[in-house]
Amino acid sequence: MAEETENGMASEPVAICDRLPEVINIQPMIRVVRGKQVMLDRDLAALYEVETKRLNEQVKRNIERFPDDFMFQLSKKDIEILKSQNATSSWGGDRRLPYAFTEQGIAMLSSVLKSKTAVEVNIRIMRAFVVMRRFIATNAQLFQRLETIEYHQLEMKQHQEQADKRIDEVFKRLDAGIPPMQGIFYDGQVFDAYCFVSDLIRKAKRSIVLIDNYVDDTVLTLLDKREKGVTATIYTQRVGNQFRLDVDRHNAQYPLVEIKQFNKAHDRFLLIDDGVYHIGASIKDLGKKWFGFTFMRDITATELINKIKD
Repeated sequence: MAEETENGMASEPVAICDRLPEVINIQPMIRVVRGKQVMLDRDLAALYEVETKRLNEQVKRNIERFPDDFMFQLSKKDIEILKSQNATSSWGGDRRLPYAFTEQGIAMLSSVLKSKTAVEVNIRIMRAFVVMRRFIATNAQLFQRLETIEYHQLEMKQHQEQADKRIDEVFKRLDAGIPPMQGIFYDGQVFDAYCFVSDLIRKAKRSIVLIDNYVDDTVLTLLDKREKGVTATIYTQRVGNQFRLDVDRHNAQYPLVEIKQFNKAHDRFLLIDDGVYHIGASIKDLGKKWFGFTFMRDITATELINKIKD
């Protein structure tokens, strides 16, 4: 028969301690709650081979030995975090809020639970905490790097989701015949930027004028997406022999694209009928780097062209 201790707990026979497995897988029971490594009362009770209720009763009889940094009761929020960490939605039907014991609290349990089982288990728990601390200390730099990578991945994902949402809004406005007012394309969005400019060109009814100091034959291909009868003119700073040859060969087969030299512009502008878009990148380089565009409300294409002719 078990003997009663002075604290009211049954002292366990030595045979129970002898039946303990040599290797107890304790480390998975050590959880992180509120930034502290803890073990839950039910896990400790299972290791001590007592009921959780009996363990907590014994702790309450000696509550002065368990300050808040030794033991605390979990909140509903703590439970939800633990459930997500352990990919489980069930706590075995136990609806009560469990108690969590820090390493100091678990060490104190050995003075409250005086059975040989409790002493043996506490030794193994203390060793498990030591192993965990060594592992964390040894791999602290790796954890920090992983956390940084995870943070940047999350930030990039959110950033990409926001960018995709804005681009979707741009195309929705284009589909509805409403000119998008402004937006940003990020590096790598080559196809999105290409589609954006292509759709603008397709919507032209009378004329397209591009003011861009850096053009090549890819710009000619883009302008060929315009509707029949829509004129196309490029104002650029320099017309090299190769580009002039490209234009001549293009115009021999496709609708005319007129090339004019103009060296007073620093920025790029795309004039669709009487609307003016300020474009932050050369048309041939769209999507290779970040660039923004703005639909300019306070000036018309006619006014801008008249400025060029002055």
